[in-house]
Amino acid sequence: MVVTAVVAVGFVAWALKGILTPFLLAVFLLLMIDGLARALRERIPGFPRRLAMPAALTLIVAFFLAVIWMVANNTAQFVAQASGYEKRLNTILGQVAAKVGLHVPPTVEGLVHQLNPAKYAAPLAQGAQGVASGAFVVLLYLAFLVASRGNFSRKGAKLFGDPTSRNDASRIFQRIREGVEGYVWVQTVAGLLIAVPAGVLMAVLGLGHAAFWALLIFVASYMPVIGGAVGTILPPIFALLQFPGFVQPIILLAGLQAIGFVVGNVVQPRMQGSSLNLDPVAIFLALAFWGALWGITGAFLSTPLTVTAMAIMSQFKSTEWIAVLLSSNGEP
Repeated sequence: MVVTAVVAVGFVAWALKGILTPFLLAVFLLLMIDGLARALRERIPGFPRRLAMPAALTLIVAFFLAVIWMVANNTAQFVAQASGYEKRLNTILGQVAAKVGLHVPPTVEGLVHQLNPAKYAAPLAQGAQGVASGAFVVLLYLAFLVASRGNFSRKGAKLFGDPTSRNDASRIFQRIREGVEGYVWVQTVAGLLIAVPAGVLMAVLGLGHAAFWALLIFVASYMPVIGGAVGTILPPIFALLQFPGFVQPIILLAGLQAIGFVVGNVVQPRMQGSSLNLDPVAIFLALAFWGALWGITGAFLSTPLTVTAMAIMSQFKSTEWIAVLLSSNGEP
């Protein structure tokens, strides 16, 4: 029955991903806004309570739009600089071919011709259009969620008329909120601890688009496992295309790996120990499952969804064993 339920839920989630992914991203943003508003009220003495929610909403939405704009702007700049990257890449291919003994080194033009990029042009254009339209849909969902936020408590009172069931539902929601907010807090701090020194290192070495790469590292930190790999591998690759030698790329790769190792193995585990009770294997499996269903969005939401599932399953005897397996210490 459990296997059948998982398959059924997975199929429904895949079939409705066009509806569910922007809605769940909006819910995730709403939780971030609510947590930030609470932090502004509680941690800043004298901060007006009425301004906490508008201020948090403005900050989160502005950051969300800034990420979209920076990605679009830097993508256009990368395309404009493609000819320079092609020359450098031809040089690298020639050096590699000489090392392995190839008499006719491959060229970027020949590789591109073999890959036939024309057939990928339409999917890439559709993907770019989908990012823009998806961001608009997420913000639209978020606007309606914020507008109806004040009625959540009254709807809960109607849904759970019995005081006992109402208290149980409130306790479950509180656990979900604390788990998601704890995850967001840990990943935000860890992302900043990696992105800020990484941005300084890239700026000192003279890597182009250093601010964009630092932002990419910060955003990628919300995706477990693959986020750190993407954030530490892509900048050295572009450094290899930008600089004439191999010194700067090697220094950048070593520096990013050292920063990620210290934060990932020293700082982050101590923070997660008190705020996130998920087994590492469960995090990896959740990443694979939701990533296969929803792509990048699923990878981004995999941990919050797993925290939510563990909090709900721990309340019922029939599913408590699943929550125990998902938890890190066996006490979900």
